[in-house]
Amino acid sequence: MTIIDYIILLSSVFVGSIIAFYIKNISQNNTKLLISFSGAYLFSITVLHLIPETFAGEHNHTIGLFILIGFLLQIILEQFSKGVEHGHGHIHGSVPLSMLIGLGVHSFIEGMPLGNPHHHSHMHSSLLSAIALHKIPVGIVLTHMLIESKMSKPKIILLISLFAITTPLGTFFSEYISNISNYYREIMAIVIGMFLHISTTILFESSEGHHFNSRKAIAIIIGSSIALISTFL
Repeated sequence: MTIIDYIILLSSVFVGSIIAFYIKNISQNNTKLLISFSGAYLFSITVLHLIPETFAGEHNHTIGLFILIGFLLQIILEQFSKGVEHGHGHIHGSVPLSMLIGLGVHSFIEGMPLGNPHHHSHMHSSLLSAIALHKIPVGIVLTHMLIESKMSKPKIILLISLFAITTPLGTFFSEYISNISNYYREIMAIVIGMFLHISTTILFESSEGHHFNSRKAIAIIIGSSIALISTFL
């Protein structure tokens, strides 16, 4: 994990936050398009890269179990995070601490596989890009929620900064704590399960009355196509 990778992880959240702060006319529909794009990219990267490379080797049935654990864990975390990971941003009154904790736990876990020094560079870049692209719309939604809660700007910046460092902290933890790398495939499987839940929820929720509109369909196709093209690079 290089310093550039850490910068990418941090800056992706801040990019979303800056968009929420300074592009006042960004509509909810445009945010949904960005979420649909990132969800399609996240799903495609998971299916095309993360799952095949994680299942390469022995004890695949065990890996499948950890994917299921990750899927169920994300369901539990979203009871706290209120679904901000896939674009939900509706609260009444102040932002609950439990929501920030749920988001933080999710972000910490998804950063952990990036700290493995032994995985293939293509696997690393695929995971890094998937996390970074997904963090941008999450940063937009979370910042909008904090603004709507009438929170002061300095406090918003502080909370966004704390959220931004959770993924790099997960990476740092797994990179420098001894023996964590021995459980890399299990941790990666948990992250895959979390990604599958988030991305499929985004794709299912991208429909209005169970029908895709053309703009969302195009956003999803573009996200999937970029992920597909990356398999040949």
